Amino acid sequence: MIVKLVVQVKLLPTPPQAAVLEATLRACNEAAGWVGEVAFARGEFKNFALRKHTYEQVKSRWNLGAQAAQHVIKKTCDAYATLKANLTAGRLGRPGSKRYRRAAEKPVAFRSSGAQPYDDRMLSWQIADRTVSIWTTGGRMKNVAFTASPEQFATVALYRKGESDLVQRDGMWFLFATCEVPEAELNAEPVDFLGIDLGLVNIATTSDGEIMAGRELNRIRVRERNLRTKLQKKNTPSAKRRLKKRRHRETRRAKDINHKIAKHVVAEAERTGRGIALEDLTGIRERVRLRKPQRVTMSSWGFAQLGQFIAYKARKAGVPVVYVDPAYTSRTCAECGHIDKANRVSQAWFACRSCGFVDHADRNGSRNIRARAWELWRRGALSTAPVPPRNPRVGLDANGTSPPVTTVVQARDLSPG
Repeated sequence: MIVKLVVQVKLLPTPPQAAVLEATLRACNEAAGWVGEVAFARGEFKNFALRKHTYEQVKSRWNLGAQAAQHVIKKTCDAYATLKANLTAGRLGRPGSKRYRRAAEKPVAFRSSGAQPYDDRMLSWQIADRTVSIWTTGGRMKNVAFTASPEQFATVALYRKGESDLVQRDGMWFLFATCEVPEAELNAEPVDFLGIDLGLVNIATTSDGEIMAGRELNRIRVRERNLRTKLQKKNTPSAKRRLKKRRHRETRRAKDINHKIAKHVVAEAERTGRGIALEDLTGIRERVRLRKPQRVTMSSWGFAQLGQFIAYKARKAGVPVVYVDPAYTSRTCAECGHIDKANRVSQAWFACRSCGFVDHADRNGSRNIRARAWELWRRGALSTAPVPPRNPRVGLDANGTSPPVTTVVQARDLSPG
């Protein structure tokens, strides 16, 4: 059993090498845009069928090699498959809405610096020398240096397998390498579960009472958002330069904190021989009605990303993960089980109207999550399920598909009613 990870390494090309890589990405994405137009006009979105209409033209018109041309066509088909999935799931509005029609009634488009997949025929790694040999439209380019952290380097050296993506971001170059890391043996009989409550004020609270990344982080996010708004209104050349420099900063900060929280949670569960209990928050944005300030906060933080990080790190460590129904966990007393909306006195505090139990509201919720997971585990009301959908950069393969083997389990409530 394996865990598929995507490891980011930074390329260090010389200025001439960078110019060739930039021309290569531009050619590949122009070709992908043309293939997208052909697919849209013909209504043909399958890889092999579309290849009959575009393969030769892509090779000759943009000077692409055979492998690069096939990857361009496949990338276009994958983009249409993603678009169809988003339309079906309602992520682009209701059918007939302006947003829905804007997405569905035109061909897919690609940025000139969009990522391009490479297989082992187009990209070879010289691990000892920390260089790569990579295909470009100008021919094979050798001795392109790369750098990575010791952990990233070791993972790539031992477990790299499959495709890698060439990515340009803010003037820097990266390779996202797919690695297949052996999965640790699953702890089939955890002694208990560590419940995790996710929230807007406190990002994560454990059933042990530990609160992580709370109000201070939200203050930083509000400050960054206000600064971004001011710069956008100013709209001067210097303001635009500053916006460009600061873009993606909040996303990177959130990702870094999510990684740290996930690592800490999994390490604690592994150390104590427990499993991890998470809420199943699928579709939470559609189900919950929030005030405007809360909507911004909820939409700007990656709760799903945190759950995904915990899931794949747990798989590597052999820690079982159980997802439970989050309904009424914030209103249920963890001591006596009494459910009442009035139990939730405020955002921070919980006071049971039946037994008088008082606790931090998030800790009480995490204890309920832990109790539900443990009860379902003991009753055997569990079914194997894939890891929840996630970004391909945080643990899936380069195509964004779930690996065939998973140790994550989905809880099914079998109680009457």
